[in-house]
Amino acid sequence: MKVLEAISNIAGKYFAFWVICIAAIAYFIPAPFLGLTSYITILLGVVMFGMGLTLKYVDFKIIATKPLPVIIGVCAQFIIMPLVAYVLAYVMKLPAELAAGLVLLGSVPGGTASNVMVYLAKGNLALSIAMTSLSTLLAPIATPLILLLLAGQWMPVNAMSMFLSIVQVPLIIFTA
Repeated sequence: MKVLEAISNIAGKYFAFWVICIAAIAYFIPAPFLGLTSYITILLGVVMFGMGLTLKYVDFKIIATKPLPVIIGVCAQFIIMPLVAYVLAYVMKLPAELAAGLVLLGSVPGGTASNVMVYLAKGNLALSIAMTSLSTLLAPIATPLILLLLAGQWMPVNAMSMFLSIVQVPLIIFTA
């Protein structure tokens, strides 16, 4: 158990450094990393696991006893952000494809990238992970409905097909 704790401490201490170094190398020398595209889901899991190693039980205990920030964040994710995207698309008179894309962008969970940014900024990672987890679980229902309501005027939305497509991501992550 002490070996795992030591590995966890080292990984947590230098995780941000390695993320930034590898990202910089991949940006300037992308060729060696192109073969990894088929492993993106697994690599995202490794990144999430690395961030999870930096958390303590008490971090999630605080979230469990005071869930209001998580609820506010998830509501913002599925109410405020899609509505802002809709208003921007409408006011800017965007073409149908761009308008629907902007509403889609405002309607999906933040994912791993948001957690990485919170981690690098030394923000409340437990809150970010809790929000991402909850919004990812709600996304298969919420995202198709939001798009049907807000983007359906610009292009046809097949909510059932979108539901099936979205539900695959959490299933892959949780069964991996």
